[in-house]
Amino acid sequence: MKASAFVYPWDVNGDPEAPARIAGLGVEQVTLAAAYHSTRALTPRHPRHRIVTAEYAAVLYPAGERWTGRGLRPYPAGRWAPGDAYGEAAQALAAAGLEVHTWVVLAHNSRLGAEHPYTSVVNAYGDPYPWAPCIAQPATRAYLVDLAAEAAVRPGAHGTELESLGWYGLQHLHAHDKTSGVGLGEAGQYLMSLCFCPSCRAGYSAQGLDPDGLAGSVRAALEPLWRGTADDEGWPTVAELLGEETAARTRAWRDDTAGTLQEEAVAAVRAAAPAAFQVLLHADPVSHHCGANAGVDPARVLSAADGVVVPCAGGTALLAPFAEQAGERTVLAANFTVVSGMGGSPGTLAADAARARAEGATELRLYHAGLASDPDLAAVREALSAR
Repeated sequence: MKASAFVYPWDVNGDPEAPARIAGLGVEQVTLAAAYHSTRALTPRHPRHRIVTAEYAAVLYPAGERWTGRGLRPYPAGRWAPGDAYGEAAQALAAAGLEVHTWVVLAHNSRLGAEHPYTSVVNAYGDPYPWAPCIAQPATRAYLVDLAAEAAVRPGAHGTELESLGWYGLQHLHAHDKTSGVGLGEAGQYLMSLCFCPSCRAGYSAQGLDPDGLAGSVRAALEPLWRGTADDEGWPTVAELLGEETAARTRAWRDDTAGTLQEEAVAAVRAAAPAAFQVLLHADPVSHHCGANAGVDPARVLSAADGVVVPCAGGTALLAPFAEQAGERTVLAANFTVVSGMGGSPGTLAADAARARAEGATELRLYHAGLASDPDLAAVREALSAR
């Protein structure tokens, strides 16, 4: 199976040994960040630094003229990725014989929400989520579609992987996060991620729901979860607490909103890209799930994109719904964390990859070549050499 390692530009730029080291892992491809959210990242082998702090979501290349005069536009990176950091890294990686694909993070942007509060998801209590742009809002959708097309189709790129192209919700890896005092499961996460901005209120109305009444019902449904007096069994619990018909209507609104955005973004990338440019989405086959791996309808997303990147750190079960809908040329990439300190298991990568292949995976994604320790990378080399 073809393997690709995720990489940041700052893993490569300023480290002349990085491209050969990454190629030496046995990967054929790198998935290189072109637009990325805020983060604090370790760089354990870089000759100039050990910690990189990306202070806000930014594009890692000079943004184009399409953004002139627009209220919503991407932010240029600061000192952590100056100039055309993506382009510099891409050239170095390509010179080492690696095929470069872009890695584009979309509906996950805390600075956008802080500077333009109206763009954010607003929960049933009226609390905004600055990190989560509401994908139902026309201006936000236009911004995300244009960002996808521009950031994906960088010079020399052979394809792209679009992350967070869907609903983002309550769950968020935030600095000094203190939201785990009450264990909200899948149902609680869904209820706390339902948006009540004006665009979503209009969407619920179109589904025959009263937005104010729905918000009250969501708050009431959450009460037993806050108290710890109700079991959270995922969607059946949502249906029980909200009522099956109401729950189904909220999901219908959100599923179609995400599905049409995914189709529009993929179409925009294809229109801007050269022939044979590959378009993949980071995806979860349970459509009501939120986050970096956007919840999707497998059949619908695979009718638009060339394939999906599926999180497999917790097992390979999420591959099956996509494999059932896959065509002969569908790319089904199993994404494994190979950083031991982040819960990864590089020592079992060979066995994990074999299991993923048996369940329909056609490629591997390895998170993350820049963050992993030397022993982790050695385990990756050994696993990939056994393919």
